[in-house]
Amino acid sequence: MKRHAARYVGWLRRRLWGLWPGRNPLRRRCDRAEAVILAGLMAAFVIGGPLAALAAGRWAHDGAARAAHAEMSAWHEVPAVLLTTAFVRQAWSPATARARWTAAGGARRTGWVPAPAGAAAGTTVQVWVDAAGRPADVPLRRAQMDDRAVQAATLAVLALAVVLGGAGLLARHLVDRRRLAAWDAEWRATGPKWSHHG
Repeated sequence: MKRHAARYVGWLRRRLWGLWPGRNPLRRRCDRAEAVILAGLMAAFVIGGPLAALAAGRWAHDGAARAAHAEMSAWHEVPAVLLTTAFVRQAWSPATARARWTAAGGARRTGWVPAPAGAAAGTTVQVWVDAAGRPADVPLRRAQMDDRAVQAATLAVLALAVVLGGAGLLARHLVDRRRLAAWDAEWRATGPKWSHHG
């Protein structure tokens, strides 16, 4: 295990050393420019990643909090009497049952509502309804708001990595074209001198 870790550290050190813009006479200006660009992109990710995560997480959490507040002010719980036994339709969905309840204005409503699996007809359950008395989802909870914030933060960091990675690939492509053009020009200047010695 230690040997494997030491080998990895050595490999990483050689890779990072290769990016260092030293005074090697074989290193061209485009090589130095590439090293500076890659270092700048890595610095942008190290600095920008946490900032993007914080901003996206805050934005998602605040949006979820506003939605939860709107839901809590417009929706309310009412007692509903099950008309059928609650059962699971699909393995990934919660149990539901047909039920009857009274809306805020006194109108009687019937429909499918979530209920504990196996709850018998005649059981009373609490269901969330909107202002019109139609069944509604449970308002967002704190844990769901936090989950949305974490997902947004993760996606923001991934998006930044993709953008910076694309910028790095584009920079590498442009530098490689310039490097190949320089090598071609030098070979055209040097090649004839070598061919006369043969």
